[in-house]
Amino acid sequence: MKHYGEICLIVNDAGSGAPPPPPGSGADWGPGWHHDPMPDTYTHGHHESVLRSHTWRTVDNSAAYLLDALAPGQDLLDIGCGPGTITADLATRVAPGRVVGIDVSEEIVTQAQDLAARSGLSHLSFTTGDVYALDFDDASFDIVHAHQVLQHLSRPVDALIEMRRVVRPGGVVAVRDGDFAAYPWAPADPLLDRWLDLYHEVTRHNGAEADAGRHLLGWAHAAGFSEVVATSSTWTFADAERRKWWGELWADRVRLSAFADQALAYGLSNRAELEDIAQAWLRWAASPDGFFAVVHGEVLARD
Repeated sequence: MKHYGEICLIVNDAGSGAPPPPPGSGADWGPGWHHDPMPDTYTHGHHESVLRSHTWRTVDNSAAYLLDALAPGQDLLDIGCGPGTITADLATRVAPGRVVGIDVSEEIVTQAQDLAARSGLSHLSFTTGDVYALDFDDASFDIVHAHQVLQHLSRPVDALIEMRRVVRPGGVVAVRDGDFAAYPWAPADPLLDRWLDLYHEVTRHNGAEADAGRHLLGWAHAAGFSEVVATSSTWTFADAERRKWWGELWADRVRLSAFADQALAYGLSNRAELEDIAQAWLRWAASPDGFFAVVHGEVLARD
């Protein structure tokens, strides 16, 4: 399991006059809001079927909404960098500015460091880090970027508050997340409907919001940003090659990734059902009428 770590929260007595926690902070607290934060669980894990998708991502296909804000010489922090492909691409856009990618997984950071060494980009580095307690001074970066991170957190507003702390005046926090409930596909298949329901069940068990894309604007406002621009974009899989890649990827995730392990451990599914869902993904991939769109919400947030 992937953990995003913990932060210390002030414990207030009931009736102290302190404001309630903001929406999206993971705080469903009663009077006194005594809250002992738990580590977050990464629903996907780092199985090869997950990294197959992560290593495909680039600025053009996953961060195009940020392009107009990038300029040479900017310092950039990439949170939840994974294997580092988006980070390295961003580094080419802001060179010679300092670019740092962080992830909580030491194993995945090692892979990203190997990528940095091969890239020859001396201004690019990777290290482990905690999104709730970033190991950087206030106002350290011009750009703070996070792709598909907030949807896995139990306290997304707290994470945005911390991102806001480390961005410089005039800089931008850029986040992009999927919205699973908004994903359209054809042909219809009740087993793919079950996949979507099961994904929501697992993420709810993890205290996360699978439909994060639609909430980014509100979360950014709750984090205190004064200027927030919200947009959306999609990945579309509708030709034979893309369908095969996406369908096989999800068939393997349903069988083999941390998502499968969690669905079984939480008593939400069984091996027979997971195999049936995997076969549904393969049938979808083989259909000449197969269409699937991954809908993302995006925000550029500034003070």
